[in-house]
Amino acid sequence: MELMGMTIALIVLVAVLFMAERAFPAAVERLEENVIAILMALITFISFFQVVGRYGFNSGWQGALEATRILFAWLILFGMAYGIKVGIHLGVDAVIRLFPKPLFKAAAIFGAFATFAYGMLLLYSGWLAFFGADVSSNWRQSGAIGYWTFMFDRGTGLDELRYPEWMQTTFGLQDRVQRWIAYLMLPVGLALLSFRSLQALVEIAQGRKELIVAGHEAEDLVQQNLNTLKD
Repeated sequence: MELMGMTIALIVLVAVLFMAERAFPAAVERLEENVIAILMALITFISFFQVVGRYGFNSGWQGALEATRILFAWLILFGMAYGIKVGIHLGVDAVIRLFPKPLFKAAAIFGAFATFAYGMLLLYSGWLAFFGADVSSNWRQSGAIGYWTFMFDRGTGLDELRYPEWMQTTFGLQDRVQRWIAYLMLPVGLALLSFRSLQALVEIAQGRKELIVAGHEAEDLVQQNLNTLKD
C-alpha cells in the first residue's frame, strides 16, 4: 500500500509542479532557489555552531554530523533537477558540436532521454521486468520507491539523530528519528530529475533548448565579464 501511495504522491507532486510552473514560473523558480539556499544555510549553521561548541565549550550536538550529511544529500538530490532546469550541469560537447545540425540535435535528444531513463531506473527499476529483464525476485520493491517503502514499513531509526525529549513525551515518538524521514528526498529528487529530463527533452525537440548540459560555461563566463576584465 505504501508503495502505491508513494508512487501516486510523486505523480501528484510532478503534476502540481508542472501546472504551477506554467501559471507562476517566476514563483516556482524562487521557491526552488529558496529550498537550495535554506539547505545550504542549515549545513553552514550546524557546522559552524558545532565547531564553536566543540572547541569553545567542549560540547556539541551529537547528531550534528549525521544531520549535515543528510542535508547535504538532500541538497544534491534536489539540486540535480534544478541544475537540469537552468542548464548548469557540466558536460563535454566538443565532439557532438562537430556533427551536422540534425545529428547534433538527435544526440542532444538522446542525452536527455538517457538522463530520463537513468532517473526512472533509479526511481523504480521494477518497470524493466515488463521488458523481460530479471531485476530481482521481488522486483516490485526495487528502486528508490521500494527502498523508501521498506524503511517506512520497518520504522528503523537513524544512528545519532534523535527527537527532543519533549517531542517524545508529547507525541509518543520513538527515541531516534526514522530513516524514512531522512530518505524521503531520495524518491522525490529522482522523480524531479526524471521530470526535468523529460521537460528538457521536449524543449530540445522544439528548439527551445540546445543541450541538457552546459558544455562551455567557462567561455560564457568570460564573455559575460569581458568588460569588467578590460576595466
